[in-house]
Amino acid sequence: LQCTYIKIEQVEKTHAVILSRPSWLWGAEMGANEHGVCIGNEAVWGREEICDDEALLGMDLVRLGLERADTAEKALTVIVDLLEKYGQGGNCMESHMVFTYHNSFLIADRKEAWVLETSGKYWAAEKVEGGVRNISNQLSITTKIDREHPELKEYAKSKGWWDGKKEFDFAATYSYVNTARMTTSRGRYCEGYKLLNKHKGFITSEIMMKILRDKESGINMEGGFMTTGSMVSVLPQQPNLPCIHYFTGTPDPARSVFKPFIFVPNITQLLKTSSPTFGHNDPVKKQPRFQSKPDRRHELYKKHESAAVVMETIKVKGKKMLKEMQELEKQKISETESILQNGCLDINQVVNLFSQCVEEELKIY
Repeated sequence: LQCTYIKIEQVEKTHAVILSRPSWLWGAEMGANEHGVCIGNEAVWGREEICDDEALLGMDLVRLGLERADTAEKALTVIVDLLEKYGQGGNCMESHMVFTYHNSFLIADRKEAWVLETSGKYWAAEKVEGGVRNISNQLSITTKIDREHPELKEYAKSKGWWDGKKEFDFAATYSYVNTARMTTSRGRYCEGYKLLNKHKGFITSEIMMKILRDKESGINMEGGFMTTGSMVSVLPQQPNLPCIHYFTGTPDPARSVFKPFIFVPNITQLLKTSSPTFGHNDPVKKQPRFQSKPDRRHELYKKHESAAVVMETIKVKGKKMLKEMQELEKQKISETESILQNGCLDINQVVNLFSQCVEEELKIY
């Protein structure tokens, strides 16, 4: 199986997936599979040096976890096994400038959720037992470690990061984070935690979308590293109800529509939100890599970009457009909520749910 940089062994069976991914690579930043497993990842840095050698990207691991596991914990196992076998590494940016990092993952299904955080080949995992949990660009697993790399503690001892006596704290040991101040210092992790905690026990898909749109907290990032795609999933515990996954497929969720997707048979390729492919001529596949940058924007992305310019420059027209987008989103949320309330899924109606919403969004633009 050809991943972004390396080939690995394929497995006998893979599951259907929907992915939100940087258009130049094979993996994904977040996504879901037909069994209601969802995974998202974040870049993290710590004491362990980052390997520039090409291996699996954290984003490859997101996709592989979704393709190969039907529960959250199995996805965790898939990721750590692949990490052990192939390692993580390689440029995470479509550029000859090298940008590398370790990865943390948020993994959930209908019944449970896990946080998995890595430092090179070493890792710790925490089972989320209740309340709210988020990840951002720092290690956040402290003393509650439910699964770990067999040499996690020994390695830390050998490096002089841990004395073997005081309670083992993963984030404090493997990075420079003061874990006592983690949820109080200003930063995306802390701000995200506060926003989630404020609504604990009453989080709806709309509240989640509002949190992802929050600019003040830094969750909705602007500038060089901007938020280029957002996803919200509703995973009902009753197995007869479908999981609903909302994707923007466009940058800046404050100016995007969260479009619903439900796994049913006979879904056709989502063409208007799929980036063009360049086969063997892709500058990512040729050595030396990244010598040129083709236009990878899909149709919705291009139209959204033009609309964003209108919103910036022609205020009245922009305001009207944004209002229509918000109304479209509201309408789609109430449609999907009625599916959950009635427990009645008309497959013929749902098969084009996402594509239809894309068409309606394009009309607004």
